[in-house]
Amino acid sequence: MLYVTEQQTAALVDEVLAFDAARAAFAATVDAAVLPSLVVHGSDPRNRFSLKPSASATHAGVKIGTFWPDNPAQGLPRHHSTLLLFDQTIGRIAAVLEVGTANAYRTAAADALAVDLLARTDAATLAVFGTGHQAAYEVRAVSRVRPISTVLVVGRDKDRAGRLAAQLTAEGHGAQTSSAEEACVRADVIVTATTAQAGTPPLFEADWVRPGTHISCMGADAPGKRELPPELFARARVFCDLPEQARRMGESQHAPQGTVLTALGAVLTGRAPGRGGNDDITVFDSSGIGLQDLCLGLALLKKMDITL
Repeated sequence: MLYVTEQQTAALVDEVLAFDAARAAFAATVDAAVLPSLVVHGSDPRNRFSLKPSASATHAGVKIGTFWPDNPAQGLPRHHSTLLLFDQTIGRIAAVLEVGTANAYRTAAADALAVDLLARTDAATLAVFGTGHQAAYEVRAVSRVRPISTVLVVGRDKDRAGRLAAQLTAEGHGAQTSSAEEACVRADVIVTATTAQAGTPPLFEADWVRPGTHISCMGADAPGKRELPPELFARARVFCDLPEQARRMGESQHAPQGTVLTALGAVLTGRAPGRGGNDDITVFDSSGIGLQDLCLGLALLKKMDITL
């Protein structure tokens, strides 16, 4: 059995590899059986993990993504991911890849793919809600596909928001902190990357979002979780990675009955329209699909000259 460490995959992954893997995964969703994810918890209900199965014509596997909120006290990140790939001839594990860092690239790549397909081509101001580990990856990924000149950082903790803005500015992204309302009013693209929980209020008001804005949201990935105001769905065209899953555990679980959800893979392959005009508000509801993890893992192995 092949074992690839976190250090190895972190050294191999980059924005280009992750974005190309995301494109391959979403293109494949229109013909492959996209399997729904499962979210459960550990012996302590605060500790959660998700199972994201996947299968293509040649490979199959499952990613286990963990969220242990007390890990920083032990010098460890809250999030980690492990990808298991099966030997298709005997049904046993052929490879184990630790993909904690790679998963951050992977999540950002899906949101950036949605920006690439749905946002206005002249989008230059990005608002990012969230100041945790994922936020910087989102900014870097989106900045690759649109001419982002201004980044507005919104966070509940002003010190954390200030540190993230300073980090991004040092990387050349021209970031500054902002209130939620100012960020929505100014943004061409909004990315939400928070740990919003069930019962918490939305991150912003629906009427703060101006026509023409694109929103990629990834924090709602379990039943009850929410980042967006439900009223926004009446004004927006909604896209997602997997419609059935989005209604069960994504942001769209809070959408009014009858809201049309369009799979992003259908837009990518030309089977469904994307943005219709410059005044459209578009939303990408990203709850995560295992097929993207499978494509990412295979891309990492290919970079190592390993074929399963």
